[in-house]
Amino acid sequence: MNLLESQGDHANPIDDGPIKRGDGAASAFAGVAPRLFAIGLRVLHDVGEAEDVVQETWLRWARTDRSIVADPPAFLALTTTRLAINIAQSARRRRETSTGSWLPETRDPSAGPETAAERHEAVDTAIRMLLERLTPAERAVYLLRMAFDYPYRRISEVLHLSEDHARQLVRRARDHLATERRNPVSAVGHRRLVRTFLAAAQTGDLAELEELLAAATAATERRGRGRR
Repeated sequence: MNLLESQGDHANPIDDGPIKRGDGAASAFAGVAPRLFAIGLRVLHDVGEAEDVVQETWLRWARTDRSIVADPPAFLALTTTRLAINIAQSARRRRETSTGSWLPETRDPSAGPETAAERHEAVDTAIRMLLERLTPAERAVYLLRMAFDYPYRRISEVLHLSEDHARQLVRRARDHLATERRNPVSAVGHRRLVRTFLAAAQTGDLAELEELLAAATAATERRGRGRR
């Protein structure tokens, strides 16, 4: 799976137009906010992402020329729906374009030893890059999110982080993967993560991988608190 791919912004820009006191924009939005959240949740099946969509809808509403909007609730519902669909489609494209090269197709009886070796090499190389460029916490969140499509709520439970912190770590991971930095990589740690990752991909049992990533994340967080 190509974990080194970043997610683009597929949203269309909207002309700037700040909220004016007394124009009713805030009250109009507040009146339909629960409905907007329900739309986001129905499309995305993730509370955090639904909240993000509602927040983005508010920002767009604040920048919209509201004098030309005849039906604010319908406009806001349509904006929310489009944003949620864009996010869902982007996640689906990411899975479709990346899963084949990363996750071994163990259920394919026609896959020969050469194919298995190629997949192992691809995972080996990508895991090495993650070890070189990301912190343990960034790596853990990034792997769970990008390789196995974990929702942020589940990531926060596994790694004992807040959902907001998990989102921040994914953004940092994408930024760091675009750099050329090279941290030393432990050969033992590298082999263990590759083996655990492949086992999780092949069997669908992610318990060992979750434990490994959670332990590394906890150690990083403890060191970070100790330096404060």
